Amino acid sequence: MSNRQPYSGPFRKLVLAFDVGTTFSGISYCILDPGEVPVIRGVTRFPAQEQVGGDSKIPTIIYYDNAGRMQAAGAEAAREGTTEIAEDEEWAKAEWFKLHLRPNTTSTAFVSEKIPPLPKGKAAVDVFADFLGYLHQCARLYIEETHANGADLWRSLETRTEFVLTHPNGWEGGQQGLMRKAAISAGLVPDTDDGRSRLSFVTEGEASLHFCIQSGLTTRAIQDGKGILIVDAGGGTIDVSAYRRSNAKAESYEEIAPPQCAFKGSIFVTRNANEYLQKLLKGSKFVVDIPHITERFDKTTKLRFVNPDEAQFIKFGGLRDRAPELNIKSGQLKLQGSDVAKFFEPSISAITQIVENQCKTSKIGISSVFLVGGFAASNWLFNNLKDALKPRGIDVCRPDNHTNKAVADGAVSYHIDHFVQARIAKYSYGVRVHVPYNSSDPEHMVRKHAVFTDLEGHQRVGGHFDVILPKVTSVSETEEFRQHYMRESTNQADLKTISQAVMCFRGYRGDPRWLDEENSLYSTLCYVEADLSHIPMPGKYSNHIHGLFYDVTFDVILALGLTEFKAFIAWRENVRF
Repeated sequence: MSNRQPYSGPFRKLVLAFDVGTTFSGISYCILDPGEVPVIRGVTRFPAQEQVGGDSKIPTIIYYDNAGRMQAAGAEAAREGTTEIAEDEEWAKAEWFKLHLRPNTTSTAFVSEKIPPLPKGKAAVDVFADFLGYLHQCARLYIEETHANGADLWRSLETRTEFVLTHPNGWEGGQQGLMRKAAISAGLVPDTDDGRSRLSFVTEGEASLHFCIQSGLTTRAIQDGKGILIVDAGGGTIDVSAYRRSNAKAESYEEIAPPQCAFKGSIFVTRNANEYLQKLLKGSKFVVDIPHITERFDKTTKLRFVNPDEAQFIKFGGLRDRAPELNIKSGQLKLQGSDVAKFFEPSISAITQIVENQCKTSKIGISSVFLVGGFAASNWLFNNLKDALKPRGIDVCRPDNHTNKAVADGAVSYHIDHFVQARIAKYSYGVRVHVPYNSSDPEHMVRKHAVFTDLEGHQRVGGHFDVILPKVTSVSETEEFRQHYMRESTNQADLKTISQAVMCFRGYRGDPRWLDEENSLYSTLCYVEADLSHIPMPGKYSNHIHGLFYDVTFDVILALGLTEFKAFIAWRENVRF
């Protein structure tokens, strides 16, 4: 286990981590007392939860009435009788809503067909906010009931609570922005600079690494200087991250390959089973039972499946439910083990492929894979991954205690331990610019249509992608990347406010140069603006336009050292001309 130091802050604080998963969610927390060694605790008791234990999580489900008011959430939404009440009252059910926040890329387009739509009149950020608010209430109730003078303790820490929200490796600045908006809407923090500073984000992969470190699981794996892979297999996504220990004397780690994310979590195994059942039972009287059969598969068959040579039985009806031609006898559906194995195959293939990619990308050899997350409980998944990676000499293991709480506990550890000191740039980040035209450059020649003359009379070619932060660059927490740029105009007012689009290239090329090459792989991440109205801009005479023009110079700065991508504009003031 890590040798955690006593908290050195000046006053008591509360750290709350919310892991909103696709199917299940959890809460972990830590009360930081000056001079005391921090201890991470989990919320292990929720309203309406029948089974209470150290690994407790609640379903990520909300029911809304016709007026859009939340009527039930978490374990309350899943308890016996709620489904019938919801049907009678015509409540709308929101589940798997987290995936509606996903980045809008071609690789995620198929997800829309696989997940339930949002309730009418509700945006994803609205539902996310409602669930965050519910988790906040659950945390408050638990702390007030569990700690001595709990109500007073909570009140004293309300303005000193720092929140950590987890998200898949594939989430970006846009998704973090939506989550921040949801957190403010839920009342976690006020919409002020101070409020926003009390909210941070961490990827599920990095949170899982922290869980493994503080649980002592990585100690032997990193002794030989090799890298380790964290595979967080959840309900919606598979998040894979690669790390190595960067300091032998301290618990300091660095990423050694860009983290990856695949939408191949356990819900897609269930979806594959549902699609199989739709085809199998089409036209029969058992079509109406498909939702129930699918639910039984999800809660029992999927977890216990280990052998494709053994038939699987799903109990869904009574003794009179019989259709031998459909392999249904006495209310039981018989599935061939080989068919069940096919439901898992896309997920297993995706994980294996990502692990292979991580091994190829990393300059450090990978020795071990740690499988965590709710989907890690599947022995079929674990055994297949172990067999697939054995020829590579990679050991696959999984914690034997509460792996589905890894992300929540790890998120608190991320906040107080901060093990990762350097991260890898997933993409090439930069801005669109124009460059001096060179008639002898073949790349310029083919872009003659983009050549123009600037205000000073120089020929330039547009559509160039200027990389500020190259892909696969290792970035320390304090490191910044900057480039110098200039804008010019005949109208001084045009330069009083600068707005610059920051873009990224998502392709495999390491040297993207032109926006017309693989155009679909470029996307705008954000716009960064600066008010330069107070900067002197003396006019310059141009023989080309026979008049005055103005220009302004500035730097675009990118920072990627923390788990949030940040962009800035910098300029010089009080400069004598």
